[in-house]
Amino acid sequence: MSHPRWIFLLSIAGLSAGCVSRAADAPAAAGPAASFVGRQACAGCHETEDRLWQGSHHDRAMQEAAPGNVLGDFGGATLSHFGVTSTFFQRDGKYFVRTDGPDGKPGDFRVAYTFGVYPLQQYLVEMPGGRLQALPLCWDARPASEGGQRWFHLHPDEPVPAGDALHWTGPNQNWNYMCAECHSTNVRKGYVQAEDRYETTWSEIDVSCEACHGPGSRHVAWARKPEPRTDGGMGLTVHLKDPGRGTWIVDPRTGDGLRLAPPAATNEIETCARCHASRSVIHEPYEPGRPLLESHRPVLLEEGSYFADGQIQGEVYEYGSFLQSRMHAKGVTCSDCHEPHAAKLRRIGNALCTHCHAAAKYDAPAHLRHAAGSSGARCVDCHMPRRTYMVVHARRDHSLRVPRPDLSAKLGAPNACNGCHAGRSTRWAAGTVARWYGPDRQRQGHWGEAIQAGRQGDPGAGESLLRVAVDAQTPGIARATALSLLRRYPGAVTDADLAGALTDADPLVRAAAATAAEALEPDRRAGLLAAALADPVRGVRVEAARVLMAGPPDAATVPGLLPALAEYRAVQEVNADRAEARLNLGWLEARLGRLANAEAAFRGALQLDRTFAPAWVNLAEIYRLQGRDPEGEVLLRQALARAPGDATIHYALGLLLVRRRRLGEATAELARAATLAPREARFAYAYRSISPDPRH
Repeated sequence: MSHPRWIFLLSIAGLSAGCVSRAADAPAAAGPAASFVGRQACAGCHETEDRLWQGSHHDRAMQEAAPGNVLGDFGGATLSHFGVTSTFFQRDGKYFVRTDGPDGKPGDFRVAYTFGVYPLQQYLVEMPGGRLQALPLCWDARPASEGGQRWFHLHPDEPVPAGDALHWTGPNQNWNYMCAECHSTNVRKGYVQAEDRYETTWSEIDVSCEACHGPGSRHVAWARKPEPRTDGGMGLTVHLKDPGRGTWIVDPRTGDGLRLAPPAATNEIETCARCHASRSVIHEPYEPGRPLLESHRPVLLEEGSYFADGQIQGEVYEYGSFLQSRMHAKGVTCSDCHEPHAAKLRRIGNALCTHCHAAAKYDAPAHLRHAAGSSGARCVDCHMPRRTYMVVHARRDHSLRVPRPDLSAKLGAPNACNGCHAGRSTRWAAGTVARWYGPDRQRQGHWGEAIQAGRQGDPGAGESLLRVAVDAQTPGIARATALSLLRRYPGAVTDADLAGALTDADPLVRAAAATAAEALEPDRRAGLLAAALADPVRGVRVEAARVLMAGPPDAATVPGLLPALAEYRAVQEVNADRAEARLNLGWLEARLGRLANAEAAFRGALQLDRTFAPAWVNLAEIYRLQGRDPEGEVLLRQALARAPGDATIHYALGLLLVRRRRLGEATAELARAATLAPREARFAYAYRSISPDPRH
């Protein structure tokens, strides 16, 4: 579990953005709601699946710290990291780590649970308030021959002192919020906001049957009924098997895989995406079979998470990549390649690919262009290059793309060719590809060029983004990303463009279209987004509500807005253990004119995370609205003492000093903001507006 230093929200809460494609509703059923029954109730009838699951990474996702489960050396081993020496030992049959605690002083902390199993294992420590915190001191579970069987720190190149958001006792290493849902079954976070504590529960400690298939009581009852059974739904909460499964053939004309029937639903992919995506929770409890955006929002192709062309950059897992792939577009699902119970690949090496792609065409020298048996002759090394996270965990990009070294120079993105041929230039790699496949390969446009232009504010970026946003042949996640960037370009998008996107079949695109409406004048948003407030998917409704509420005060009269705002508030309450959600609650209260409530929310955010700069800035803004700028100045200077390199704090302080007519000090602060964030046009504009230097 590794996390960025800042997670600042522009929409809902946590790691934000959208969802994709369609998903059938859970099978309708009368009578009482299904309940969780546990793996043993499933194993009697599903012996093969249970046998495959036992010992899998899902089975061992979380375990009690006990012999056989703990892989690390707790025999007195030590690890030193920037002046802190940690010792791993046992006492009275229990496992302990002596390391720096929340106050920076060394202490003995008992390991309660193991977390994960390979290629690394983390350890969880119980802390006050029902918190479980993940230690950054990890055991490398790889064989010694691969550099494993050792202790290492998740942040080997930087100190992480007590008080830092990434310190193991801080909010970004909190299991209850960051990790629990995807490592256990039927997790209920149980955050008690009034007391800032957790009452987290689960049905099973690991990722068991019902984590994917949903509560099984109805299915068990169906299975125990005498024949004939009349319930065609078999009492299942959600059907993961697609009726069209098993209809793949190799097309003899092209040598490519051909699905004889399109997939009937996306339940399987979106069930996996709940955990195999970088995303935030927007609704509890999770409802199996519902569209992903009903309960979660996966990250779009955001800067720092993905390169502009969609290749993985940050720790984003597999879902966002797979949505970009031709495989996804043609109906490939996770279980076509992965056996879901054992969580292993169905075939080894190129055989996995030639199950659908003719070996005579694709596993042959004319296609591979590399010597047989070399790494270059492995399909995945060209089409699914790896990137390493958490120091030792190499993960493959699931966009299954054709290598484009010609784009590397334009976008600063990696490419598979230079990933292996590190000593060669991208020009050499692009020239080699052109020699093999002809120069037209390098003339093919890519939507990543528009994404890059939109990120950088290049001339014509708005028009380029719009072309991507309306292109039905572009992957939905890329179209949604283009739409989200369009909010920076007033005038580039029309009401008609957004109206079309708001009726798109893909809820990911619809939610992003609501975000893009921020580019319109506030009085034009109401009519455009009114229908989105009644969208069948929660994530679209709450994003439309957020954008509308940012408009003029009379926006609250838009039909349907108040119920959607109630949902928006509920999203924040679900995540009220995070400073980002408290910030959003404060913003909502401020928009409603309840400044005392807004102040309380921003203070609550700072109580959760003193390093969260947006809460300092917004609290100072509340002071401004109340005529309390002297107190705001004290507040912002306290914030700068904690984060001297944060441009937004320098900017806020500069504006405050302008209001207080201390232009010399204001100029220095605004100059600092513009220097720290040169791509923020508003910082440069503010600085140039008051700078006495005629060159500006």
